[in-house]
Amino acid sequence: MTSDTTGTTGTTGTSDTSDAPTSTDSPPRLTRLAFHGPLSEARATGIVERLTGGGRAPRTVLDVGCGWGELMLRVLAAAPDATGVGVDLNGEDLARGRAEAERRGLADRVAFVEESGLDSARGPADVVLCLGASHALSEAEPPLHSAAALRALRRLVSPGGRVVLGEGFWQRTPAPDELAHMWPDAHAGQHIFLGDLVDEAVAAGFRPLWVETASGAEWEEFESGYRADAEEWLAAHPDHPLAAETRARVDTQRSSWLRGYRDVLGIAYLTLVPVG
Repeated sequence: MTSDTTGTTGTTGTSDTSDAPTSTDSPPRLTRLAFHGPLSEARATGIVERLTGGGRAPRTVLDVGCGWGELMLRVLAAAPDATGVGVDLNGEDLARGRAEAERRGLADRVAFVEESGLDSARGPADVVLCLGASHALSEAEPPLHSAAALRALRRLVSPGGRVVLGEGFWQRTPAPDELAHMWPDAHAGQHIFLGDLVDEAVAAGFRPLWVETASGAEWEEFESGYRADAEEWLAAHPDHPLAAETRARVDTQRSSWLRGYRDVLGIAYLTLVPVG
């Protein structure tokens, strides 16, 4: 899917120093990940089939907080008459999405736009995706952001369309020591439980067509892949000027997962149908 060597530096074992690291080199970013979240190939395939199979023929796809838009590109590949728009504020991810669209022959059917999803006027669309990006749809503080994002998604989807929301939830109430190892200012009120999240979807005007959650294996693949580029780079360049900063960041991220939110924070993938 993506190259696992993009942006790497190193030596060839010869006297040629053209590949030697310089003070401006930095570790490659997220090249081991197909999706920017704990989403397996099998689950992604199932989602795409539900969005495009069984006689369904979406014509428009909107991806809010798209990153590089991998799932959107797969939907477009499966729906040859559809066009798509992905919006995000990360220019590097958008550039990766454009390059992938070009490589797959989809560039004439998709646009990657650097803009906020807040109060977006891009809809309505037959398929609306929002994977781990509910913050792009609302300025509400957690946990109210989930309900606010769902209301925004209801406005953005066409009648008879489909929404796929990837959203965090607590699998159980986190213990104080687990919260202490998570992100800054983590607290037990930041997320709701899965049943409450689905209830919020119903209250926003949806029926839950499909409810599924990321498995432990999906989390491990994502978390390891998220750091793999930097870990390999650190092993090869322990004395690089950027090594200390990179090492501190990566070690903090890993500890946050292993000692904090592992088996506590879940990700739900909700395939939703608008009522009426």
